[in-house]
Amino acid sequence: MAKILVIEDEPAIRENVIETLELEGFQVIGAENGRAGVSAARSHLPNLIICDIMMPELNGYGVLHELRSDAATANIPFMFLTARADRADMRKGMELGADDYLIKPFTTAELLAAVDARIARQAMMAREYEQKLENLRDNIILALPHELRTPLTGIIGYSEMLMMDFDTIGRDQAINMIEAIHKSGMRLYRLIENYLLYAHLEIVAQDQERILTLRDAAPISTAAIIADIAKQTASEFHRSRDLRLELDNSSARIAQDSLAKVTLELVNNAFKFSTAGTSVYVQTLSAGGSFLLVVADQGRGIPADQINNIGAYMQFERAVYEQQGLGLGLALVKRVVEMYGGQLFIESAVGSGTTVTVALPS
Repeated sequence: MAKILVIEDEPAIRENVIETLELEGFQVIGAENGRAGVSAARSHLPNLIICDIMMPELNGYGVLHELRSDAATANIPFMFLTARADRADMRKGMELGADDYLIKPFTTAELLAAVDARIARQAMMAREYEQKLENLRDNIILALPHELRTPLTGIIGYSEMLMMDFDTIGRDQAINMIEAIHKSGMRLYRLIENYLLYAHLEIVAQDQERILTLRDAAPISTAAIIADIAKQTASEFHRSRDLRLELDNSSARIAQDSLAKVTLELVNNAFKFSTAGTSVYVQTLSAGGSFLLVVADQGRGIPADQINNIGAYMQFERAVYEQQGLGLGLALVKRVVEMYGGQLFIESAVGSGTTVTVALPS
């Protein structure tokens, strides 16, 4: 049974809405003003909130702002009741995160249709969330043991060979083994680092004050940071000749380590999923008040349905392509970019390559 909170300071309207919804089988809670409504929402965690705009103590906008700032209530569907149909008022509500409006006076049919639509949408989103959670579990089960085992096997195997045959192994062979151990160790380190970073980003994403602080950061110069990361990554893949840099003097509102991480993940993917001898392009430019970072390769490409399902631990077509990494790269980039108020765009054609564009405030 869906639980609905009705916040309305006019007793007659509040009781009428409550009675109408209860007759339809909903569990309904009433609140006589905005402050009481916020308290009721936090106590009962309803499936839907119906709230008047013009109220004493705390108006509807204030209620919505407080609830959207609280992780426990941030995702509860929210519908405004208003006697005003002014576009500016509606836009303000939508910008704060309102899901719908119902203009007074309204009929019983209009009320029930709006409520049913919101409840149905929430149920659909809950099913989608459960499906994504199930996919996440499946991908962790499939990918994590392999990703941990592969570098550990290299570290243990080569170190055992060095210990057992130390006196007979030649210098060049020993150096090769030590390099292999180091490479495996760095792979394992990056896996753990990305896992911890993604977990950290999920926590930060719930803290609106921290996000606002991040977005108020002073702009930084980008060219040197991006160039250093791109050249180092190309060198690690032994493909320095494939790297094409076209960097201007653009600035962006992002922390230096965050820009470095975004660049590393995108350039690393571009080299990982393309073949030696094909070009990887890294470009920066300013457009429409935004800083753009573009990374393009001529690799295998990503199908459209997979682009729409970028998520943590999702390595696409794992059974077909055996690649290093949990598939966290694009998920990390998306999280970081959105945290700074930016956007991630992906254009790809299977067999022809992928172009990833990061847009950040400049």
